Amino acid sequence: MRKGEKTRQLIIAKSAELFNLKGYAGSSIQDIMEVTGLSKGAIYRSFSGKDEIATEAFAYGGRLLMDKFEEAVRDAETAIDKVVAVCEVHGDPVHNSLIDGGCPLLNTAVEADDGYPPLRESAIAAHGIFVSFIENLLRDGVKTGELQAELDAADLASFVVSSLEGGVMSSRLTRDNRHVRIIIKQIKLVLSAYEIRK
Repeated sequence: MRKGEKTRQLIIAKSAELFNLKGYAGSSIQDIMEVTGLSKGAIYRSFSGKDEIATEAFAYGGRLLMDKFEEAVRDAETAIDKVVAVCEVHGDPVHNSLIDGGCPLLNTAVEADDGYPPLRESAIAAHGIFVSFIENLLRDGVKTGELQAELDAADLASFVVSSLEGGVMSSRLTRDNRHVRIIIKQIKLVLSAYEIRK
């Protein structure tokens, strides 16, 4: 990797943590300079400004998250086990977040809802990828005969993602993992209602 690309990747990785902790609005180019140890000139040689850094940093966080999801399902045998394994990636948001500050999708979605259209579009796309990932796991479960054919994979995937993100938010807010653990337990119960017993 060339020096310029290394610098760019450093800015992206450090900014992802910064934005996740302080928010996009609460972070400045000066903050990015401090967390990266780079000069303003070095940052502007790599990026046009904070908006571009934020978009790239969010995409970086999303890739880390999807890598974790794919790793989590690798050893799971059933569709239900796979969905639960994905949920468990967020099983300890208080002490063990993938990126400091919590779930990048949740944080960005809340902050960018009205104020930052480019970030909002990125968050919408990431949400869609997450829902599709769960939906495909559920569809595979129907195909293999593990889950009932009448299961609406799109609706259930939306329920899983929305519930999980809500549980993560509640746990981060209260500093109590009990909330996300309750959500994961309820997701298991809902999934088991569609399981074909053999």
